[in-house]
Amino acid sequence: MKKPVDQPKQVSTNAEEIEELTKKIEELKLQLEETTGYWKRALADYQNLEKRTRDEKSDFAKFAAKNFIVGLLSVVDDFEKAQVHLKDQGLELALKKLFELLLSEGVERLETVSKDFDIHSMEAITSVEGEEDNKVVEELRTGYTMHGSVLRPAQVKVSKKQK
Repeated sequence: MKKPVDQPKQVSTNAEEIEELTKKIEELKLQLEETTGYWKRALADYQNLEKRTRDEKSDFAKFAAKNFIVGLLSVVDDFEKAQVHLKDQGLELALKKLFELLLSEGVERLETVSKDFDIHSMEAITSVEGEEDNKVVEELRTGYTMHGSVLRPAQVKVSKKQK
């Protein structure tokens, strides 16, 4: 059995109705643009919040052990001094493992000897006469960085040019 085909409704061609419908369409377009703008801004804000939260968590994880590691560095100094005097293979192996562990946490030694003095990563304990100004002559205490920022500055002797 065939369904009867609906007859199209009579569309009024009244100019006033067309103008009113056109205005309504324009209003709806403006509302849609406004709502879309709000939605896009809210989405961007949310994505920024997610990124900031992720970065903060990452930074927290990187630096969570910072205070512990700073305290541990004085123990490392003591072990290194003991190794210089004892020259014990077991102590040398333990120090090697300790430095590997520190490296895995992003901790690295600062290279200072024969380098130019850097106020951001070194403390000048004393100056000695030398052939060049501001060259590190001797390292008195090793400095370390963690993830690129100075964890503990190196204590050094710096040369001062003879006059």
